[in-house]
Amino acid sequence: MVQNYNLEKEISLVEAILYLEGDPLTDEALCKISGLSPEIVNDAIKALQEAYAAPQSGIELAKMMGGWVIMPKKELWEHLKDRYGKKNEGRLSRAAMETLSIIAYSQPVTRAEIEAIRGVSADNMIRLLVEKDLIKEVGKKDVPGKPTMFGTTKEFLKVFRLNSIADLPKLDETERERFELAR
Repeated sequence: MVQNYNLEKEISLVEAILYLEGDPLTDEALCKISGLSPEIVNDAIKALQEAYAAPQSGIELAKMMGGWVIMPKKELWEHLKDRYGKKNEGRLSRAAMETLSIIAYSQPVTRAEIEAIRGVSADNMIRLLVEKDLIKEVGKKDVPGKPTMFGTTKEFLKVFRLNSIADLPKLDETERERFELAR
């Protein structure tokens, strides 16, 4: 239980900052914006998590992309995402999702490695995913021709509600082997 030594104003301030910012904020950013100490920000976060855990609350305080963000509870998102979801979410073709999955699980990965796993050209899918800011160029592979390597973006984490790439669902042995074909 949070030591709630009359922190109503501080909790309200942290909540208002999270609401207004919209994007995930680290503890350090919350301290800087609010002018509060790390201990008080930590207590405010715990108090907000407890308050939002109540069954009548439709929102939760979640850790995403290394920061805190207020968002609808996961069980409610299915009902809300058609109206309130980002253009990026739910609008990707099966081929685009397959390409994005390969990049997410195999990153950094080159176009040729993606094509070796998919068995078809990836040019259009890579272009689409870059336009949607779900993937980006992350460097050049140290092999002849220096092909571009791709990885996921912060927008990818946001769209799929992940704190980090480590939060991706784990692959079973068969799936893992498939993603390693190009290696």
